[in-house]
Amino acid sequence: MTVDVVNVENKKVGSVELSDAVFGGRVKTDLIHASVVRANAADRRGTHATKNRALVSGSGKKPWRQKGTGRARVGEIRNPLWRKGGTVFGPQPRSYAYTTPKKVELGGLQAALAQKAQDGDLIVVDTLMAAGVKTKAAVAMLKTLGITGKVLLVDVQPDENLVTSVRNIPGVKFLASSRINARDVIDTTRVVLTRTAVEKLQAALGA
Repeated sequence: MTVDVVNVENKKVGSVELSDAVFGGRVKTDLIHASVVRANAADRRGTHATKNRALVSGSGKKPWRQKGTGRARVGEIRNPLWRKGGTVFGPQPRSYAYTTPKKVELGGLQAALAQKAQDGDLIVVDTLMAAGVKTKAAVAMLKTLGITGKVLLVDVQPDENLVTSVRNIPGVKFLASSRINARDVIDTTRVVLTRTAVEKLQAALGA
């Protein structure tokens, strides 16, 4: 698969050969799903909490004596059987993060990139750089490239000026090629890669 390489003015300056091993072939949606679920789980805050009988407010005194009253025995008003008592086995703060095999993560990223390439939502540019920190200039650049909505910009070493320029634009994310995953790719309408980023990704994904 051969795609055109354009500059920031959306003028063709060359072409690049996309490897069929990375950007072609069948899209394995199960790998994309596994990678996205893992990324979503890692982002969960996990700060939920309930009070058990040790944490709920109330006296620890035994309400009445153990025997002879005809009533059920009870040790304290905070026990879980009583109204406003503690919760048994309720959720506690924890991390939802887990790991998946490296091949699953790489396979999910490869499948997501292949999906974008086959849908025609992949753009290759020669460079992604800005002369200064100007959000207005970054918006104009994206408009010139014909990009609207959510977009992922990928370079081997993101330009700091452009990173700062686009961070206040809704739906725009700029990441290094070594930091992207399947969720970053699939959660956008367009993906913009530099020529060097394409080469790095093809090498990393086994092309």
